[in-house]
Amino acid sequence: MAKNQANPADKAGNACNAKKAAEPAAPDSFSAGAFAQGTREELTKVIWPTRQQLISESAAVILMVGLSATLIYFIDKLFGWVSRQVF
Repeated sequence: MAKNQANPADKAGNACNAKKAAEPAAPDSFSAGAFAQGTREELTKVIWPTRQQLISESAAVILMVGLSATLIYFIDKLFGWVSRQVF
């Protein structure tokens, strides 16, 4: 290899080192104040549902859970009846 040509492995190594230098260092200790501030900032980004959305979506969830529980109950009763007929 000629002296004026750079080794591709060296270029990749230098790129990795530059990338590591650009990343922020991990904090050594936990700061409750910084955590609370970060949490507050993230909560300001949340799009909260309106009261009507909350009520209608909650009703839909409760209805679907009720229907699913009822379906499971009747399927269980059916399998119980079938097993009593067979055994």
